[in-house]
Amino acid sequence: MKAAPRISFILLEHMLATSVTLPTEMMRAAESAAKSRDRTARQLEISMVATTLEPITTQAGFQLIPSHTFADIEATDIILVPALWRNPRPIIKRNRELVTWLAKMHQQNSIIIGVCTGSGFLAEAGILDGKPATTHWSYFDQFQRDYPKTELKRQYFITQSGNTYCAGSVNSAADLVVHLIQDIFDHSIASHVERSFSHEIRRTYEATSYLESQHRNHPDEDIIQAQEWLQENCQSEILLKDVAERFDMSVRTFNRRFKEATGTPPLQYLQALRIDMAKELLQTSNLSISEIAYKVGYQDMGHFAGLFKKLLATTPSQYRATVRAKLFTAEDTSTRSSF
Repeated sequence: MKAAPRISFILLEHMLATSVTLPTEMMRAAESAAKSRDRTARQLEISMVATTLEPITTQAGFQLIPSHTFADIEATDIILVPALWRNPRPIIKRNRELVTWLAKMHQQNSIIIGVCTGSGFLAEAGILDGKPATTHWSYFDQFQRDYPKTELKRQYFITQSGNTYCAGSVNSAADLVVHLIQDIFDHSIASHVERSFSHEIRRTYEATSYLESQHRNHPDEDIIQAQEWLQENCQSEILLKDVAERFDMSVRTFNRRFKEATGTPPLQYLQALRIDMAKELLQTSNLSISEIAYKVGYQDMGHFAGLFKKLLATTPSQYRATVRAKLFTAEDTSTRSSF
């Protein structure tokens, strides 16, 4: 078993508590789901980190208790900097130790996430220079003035560059946490957590994010073209040997180069494209399961349903019922209680 992932949630005065408490609960839910399936599943090492061990008063008025100081944490795998209420400038100025610590952790290749105005700490540490970034929409102009070296992506809720992420809202941070859970555990655990915490219809992590993986973060131009071709043609019947021939490679060479460039074998990449498309259709259309299977490139509905369940730990029909659970008609309002 791999070493336990070390996760550090930063506590700051006047923070939005949900930007830390929600990700913490999601991570613990993932851990619990994994443990129920396999007792040897990875144990998370979660720390609440601040300048001192004194209680931190959140914007809501209640206190969170740090478990460690920055001096205690010499290395960590994942860091989340919370959202701050209103103007972040004064709090950033008062927390230079955090800025210095983030720069040090960045040098050690920690994954660092800034939530909403918390992204200002990442920018202050210089780790967003020349990189895409986002923040809370009401601070776009201030952020761009304060940190002109960053590439502010106003149209995206999540940005990513290497191990550095920014989320423009607490909901976007939750989407990002689901993505990290998939990396720590697997797709089925991530899907379980997503359905447990976000029953409502949500756009996918990829659809709302500026991701280096979608903007040529590897130098293999042939594989970039192959990725684009698969994205454009994933609804069609595809044989990988035909794709390999299209790009003048043997199947073995194509598989090797594709995995080296993207980190994913081409068949798995294609399956993920199709399942993501199926999720969107299940959420937004009234097509039957067999019609959706056909539309995303599968002639055999049984094969499609089996693959869907393997990747998401739920059937297509169960997924549809779950994501639509919060949709209700006017008649539903008659059952509400009055206060």
